[in-house]
Amino acid sequence: MKWNLRWAAANRGIWRPSELMPVFEEVGFTPSLSKVSALWSGTPVTVRLEDLDLICAALDCTVADLLVAEPVARRTPAVQGEELAKAAGELPRPVPRRPSGAGRPRSLPPN
Repeated sequence: MKWNLRWAAANRGIWRPSELMPVFEEVGFTPSLSKVSALWSGTPVTVRLEDLDLICAALDCTVADLLVAEPVARRTPAVQGEELAKAAGELPRPVPRRPSGAGRPRSLPPN
């Protein structure tokens, strides 16, 4: 997903995060300036749906204007085959380490 808050704000003539504060307050959305700056400067990990609705109302945009789906890179069949071969056991098994202070080594994990 691509986060397009700056683009949606630019369509309203807003060029700084501090200019968003009064626009947000008009619709009853009162985040802190640090939260607005975080939304402005990068892609948020999470956004509450209520907040997303209020941001859209304040900027007179839709969710599709704020969140744009980007195509996911697909793996080629050759790469998938290599990964399956590695998963099938062509890699050496890890050697268990002897725990400190213990007399016997750990057993190997099941196949």
